[in-house]
Amino acid sequence: MAVTLKRKLDYDDYAGIPPDRNRYELIDGDLHVTPAPSPIHQRVSRRLQRFMEDYFHPRGLGEVFNAPIDLILTPHDVVQPDLLVAAPGQVSARGIEGAPVLVVEILSPSTTRQDRTVKAQRYAALGVAHYWIADPEARKLECYRLSAAQYTLLVLGEGDAVLVHPDWPELSIPLAALWR
Repeated sequence: MAVTLKRKLDYDDYAGIPPDRNRYELIDGDLHVTPAPSPIHQRVSRRLQRFMEDYFHPRGLGEVFNAPIDLILTPHDVVQPDLLVAAPGQVSARGIEGAPVLVVEILSPSTTRQDRTVKAQRYAALGVAHYWIADPEARKLECYRLSAAQYTLLVLGEGDAVLVHPDWPELSIPLAALWR
């Protein structure tokens, strides 16, 4: 009798990973592991989350979640973005199901390449409409919008500028507050 191995891991495999200090994600069935984020990463995440919550929640545009939370895009794509905005009805007992309104990744030395390539491409392929990349070291916030199955830079905020997003014009983010 021949024994076959799974070619792609799925949500059930992912759910069986014992808890430890690492972050595990499935991207197209492949397991990716990253270490816990640094203090500056956590600071930027927490501060950006506050601005997002103050904008999205009161307007009924979605609920903001921070890592660790499972974003289940497909049975073979389970990720833990740093921040996300889930549309009403996407929250389940397992996590967030389906492409959210917005995903934010905050760059770290160990995640920069993956966040800019593998994850960005996968998010685009799976219909995540907005993808932001925060770079604490460069003091930049890049906001991308999905167009023809790829991301186009919509607005770039740098340094101490105030970022105003064209799709959400009342969302104003004073970047100096993120980096200090």
